[in-house]
Amino acid sequence: MTPVNYNQLYYFYLVAEHGSIARVSELLHITPQTISGQISAFEHGIGTALFSRQGKRLIPTELGVVVQRYAADIFQLGDELKAVLTRQHSSWQNFSVGITDVLPKAFVYEMLRPILQLPIKLICREGEQAGLLSELAINKLDMVLSDQPIQPGSHVKAYSHLVTESPMAVYACEALATQLCADFPRSLQDKPFLLQGKKSIIRQQLMGWFNEVEVQPDVVAEFDDSALMQAFAQQGLGAFAAPLLLESQLLNNYRLLKVGVIHRVTERFYAISPERKLTHPAVLQLVKALQQNNLSPDKTPVR
Repeated sequence: MTPVNYNQLYYFYLVAEHGSIARVSELLHITPQTISGQISAFEHGIGTALFSRQGKRLIPTELGVVVQRYAADIFQLGDELKAVLTRQHSSWQNFSVGITDVLPKAFVYEMLRPILQLPIKLICREGEQAGLLSELAINKLDMVLSDQPIQPGSHVKAYSHLVTESPMAVYACEALATQLCADFPRSLQDKPFLLQGKKSIIRQQLMGWFNEVEVQPDVVAEFDDSALMQAFAQQGLGAFAAPLLLESQLLNNYRLLKVGVIHRVTERFYAISPERKLTHPAVLQLVKALQQNNLSPDKTPVR
């Protein structure tokens, strides 16, 4: 069998997507006869028809559907390659990262710090995941950091890479931690607690854990901003939960002590990129640093 002619495959793919040679002719400013001839040549090379006609629409045959799926993957990879080459052509001067507003700021700093070693200007944008993914889709961002992967069926063509994960722990100022350390977690009963906002996935896990251990703390405040929650905790207004991997930073920077570890509640951190494989040098530097510090899980990136 002769090698695939990608021009012919491209014409087939567009007609399969739009269902009309006339429509593709308008999009590409190419005569319908040229498109029809290319598709006929493609079918002749395969030895079978790839379309059947239903009214005015061209519908892929059973084999045509299979070819269409492969073609979609091929041309998506081509788009990714084009984006990579475009960024490389600009010498990777900037690295724009979107940060979902529920992520712990202390962790984000530790995660992005290795990038500052590169001759790259770091540009950070904070917001909700949906808005950041929209900016990723139009190449305004190189990556999005989130506590959850991109959801199946999303209109954004992007891929989630699990960067690191950590069990949660409860922290508090020294005075409150002294009261809570004994008989943890039952010691949390009716004690002031600062909880993540409703946009955070970890909030749902924490609420489930409270029910599991039959403990109901007194939730005195809820926060979308983790830095603000830490500031309240520093003033002794309540205990709160944060990733265990932040223990030393919370102690050194905020004088917050670990009360106990919640092994059944794990926070995961994802890098969402428009590519199946991470290629931006800033992202590669980030992942390498995490691996060297044993913060990156031994898992293959997943979609």
